[in-house]
Amino acid sequence: MDNNNLALLLLKRREEEEFEFMNFVHPITSSDEISERRRIHTSILTGAMYVQEVLEGHEERCKREFRMETHVFKALVKCLKDKRLISDTKYVSVEEQVAMFLFILSKNASNRTVQERFQHSGETVSRHFRAVLEAVTILTEDLIQRPLAITPSNIRWNNKFYPYFEDCIGAIDGTHIPITIATSLQEPYRNRKQTLSQNVMVACDFNLRFVYVRAGWEGSASDARILQDALNNGFTIPRGKYYLVDAGYANTPSFIAPYRGIRYHLREQGATNEKPKDYKELFNLRHSQLRNHVERIIGVVKMRFPILKTATYHSIDNQTDIVTACCVLHNFIRNRNGTEDWLNDGISEIRNHEIIDVPDGDEEYAEDIDSMNNQRRAGNFKREEIAKKMWTDYIARHQSRRNS
Repeated sequence: MDNNNLALLLLKRREEEEFEFMNFVHPITSSDEISERRRIHTSILTGAMYVQEVLEGHEERCKREFRMETHVFKALVKCLKDKRLISDTKYVSVEEQVAMFLFILSKNASNRTVQERFQHSGETVSRHFRAVLEAVTILTEDLIQRPLAITPSNIRWNNKFYPYFEDCIGAIDGTHIPITIATSLQEPYRNRKQTLSQNVMVACDFNLRFVYVRAGWEGSASDARILQDALNNGFTIPRGKYYLVDAGYANTPSFIAPYRGIRYHLREQGATNEKPKDYKELFNLRHSQLRNHVERIIGVVKMRFPILKTATYHSIDNQTDIVTACCVLHNFIRNRNGTEDWLNDGISEIRNHEIIDVPDGDEEYAEDIDSMNNQRRAGNFKREEIAKKMWTDYIARHQSRRNS
């Protein structure tokens, strides 16, 4: 079948689909109304043709429109089909359903914008968006998995980190995502910058994969409180292992935080261009170098899916699920050797004035969790043990270099 005949067939099918929906919403009662009704979506470039054009075109176009390489897009479609999470409908293929979903995540596109781009009714857009969102979140169990209770290779083969962090299995942080919610429900979602957000806890490994995500908490909730809720609801740490956290959490044997009041962030260390002066500064430097993985992964997922940086028009439940879905997609992309260097090119259709200013995370621990407070002495002892051993070896190596 040539392209012109295919276009006519698809236009006819879409007209039937939209006519059926319009009759459901606005029943037609007279022949005059039938004769006066005009189709809205009349572009010869149907949604199916647009998706085909993107997938068969330059790789950069697929990155721009769907935020992933062509081979990753096709692998995602195959995965959803093979697991029977979504299937072709009479008028919309799985490829087009996934494309609409990713188009929305990539641009925070409104329903009307997607209608125009893909030439479908608003009801069709909404229905398929929700179907793909549910399908992707179902993949959470397969794609967001806790790390193994072994020393990560990034630590094992780096003498800056081994053996000091041999029991560390990942890093944790809180990140705020803008949220849209009814005025009567807004107050708990107002963060310390007085914008509206949900506070999301994420944990990652040192291969830049999410290993845990807990979305939906109000923007006013502390990072530590969300961590405690996660622990109460199935988040576990293997015996003797721990995650690295920042100053917004209590320092415990399972969650090792940096020393307070000591230079910490890499930019602070680099600005002075000085070597660490004592064991606390050295510990904070190495801690920051490792924990930087969680800051990087948060930055990457927000750059890839700009919908996470602005308020959206979706329901509150969808807004929570969108965060989880973006993290699932991030892991899927990394598992399929997708790249992210191109994200730094600044390809984004979210205007700067649409980006909501939200906090990065808590600046200090509020001492609001009794169970964590009771473990701080043991956590401090463990941190001291690690830091002093690290410092002893650091001094010995420098003396050895001077003497050689």
